[in-house]
Amino acid sequence: MTLPTAPLSVLRIDASARRDGSVSRDLTDRVIAALAETGPVSVTVRDLAETPAPFVDDAWIAANFTDPSARTAEARAVLALSDALVAELRAADVIVIGLPVYNFGPPAALKAWIDMVARARETFRYTADGPEGLLTGTRAILAMASGGTAAGSAIDFATPYLRHILGFLGITDVTVVAADRHLTAEDDRIAAARAAVSETVAPIRDAARAA
Repeated sequence: MTLPTAPLSVLRIDASARRDGSVSRDLTDRVIAALAETGPVSVTVRDLAETPAPFVDDAWIAANFTDPSARTAEARAVLALSDALVAELRAADVIVIGLPVYNFGPPAALKAWIDMVARARETFRYTADGPEGLLTGTRAILAMASGGTAAGSAIDFATPYLRHILGFLGITDVTVVAADRHLTAEDDRIAAARAAVSETVAPIRDAARAA
C-alpha cells in the first residue's frame, strides 16, 4: 500500500505595494502553481502590503532582549506577532518570496518582516565560532522583479541582501527567478522569468522531499 504524501509546507511572502499588474506577485503565483503540479502543497500566505509587519521599536527591543522566562505578559504581547512569523518560517519546507526592487533594494515592508524574524535564540544563535543559523533544511525561491536593475549586478542590493540574511538564518539553498529590467524589454524579460519557473521548482521540490 502506498502511503499518502504529506503536503509540502510553503510559506508565500508578498511585498509589492501593487496588486493588479504586479510582476513579482505574478511570479509567486506561478511558483506556487508549479509546486502544486508536482504534489500536494499547504500554503501559508503572508501579504506584507495588506498586513504590514510593524517596525522594531523600543518596546519590542526591550521584550526581545529579556530572557523568555522573565518576560511579562505585556512583553509577550509585544512579541506575539514576531513569534507567529518565526513559527511560520520554522514550519516551512520552502519559502517563496516576492521581491520587487525599489530603489535598488528590497521594499521597506519586506525589511520590516526580516527585522521581526531575525532573532537571536529563535532563528539564529551566537556561538564561540560566530553566529549560527537555526533554519537549516529550508529552501527559498526569490521571485525578483525590477524595472531597470539587472539581477546580480553591481547596483542590485536586493537579491544579495536576501541571500545573505536568509543564509544568516540558516537558509542557504536560495534560488532566484528574475524578471529584471522589464521596463526596457517587458515581454521578453517577463516571459523568460515565467519560463524559468518550472525548471527552477522541479529540483527544489525533489530535494525537499528527499530531506
